Amino acid sequence: MIKEFKDFAMKGNLVDIAVGFVMGAAFKSVVTSFTGGIVSPLIGLIFNSNFKDLKYIAKEGVANEAGEIVGEVAVLYGDFLTNVIDFIIVAFVMFMVVKAVNATKKKEEPAPEAPKGPSQEDLLAEIRDLLSKK
Repeated sequence: MIKEFKDFAMKGNLVDIAVGFVMGAAFKSVVTSFTGGIVSPLIGLIFNSNFKDLKYIAKEGVANEAGEIVGEVAVLYGDFLTNVIDFIIVAFVMFMVVKAVNATKKKEEPAPEAPKGPSQEDLLAEIRDLLSKK
């Protein structure tokens, strides 16, 4: 069983998937920093606030002795929109990578058709002709 698992784990496809997974995780962090550091501040200029801090307050909170707001109920739509932008960027780049890989693959040529022999009617006619000669 251990030998079978080792053979399975060392197959090229599984190793490729593992490498792709690690690369995807690293790419996700790059996209997150791009969105948080570049895209969000630019969009935040439109709203005159930090884009990730945009929220809809459903219930106001009260300030405690330390000055912190407690009991606030809010919908954090700025953070959600930032994550949606991250997803769109990652999905688009992955689409482009898959498209590039598919373009580099050799296009398989269709297999040549096997030469067709005589039809059943032709064979029967030939047998008839041979029998009539005797």
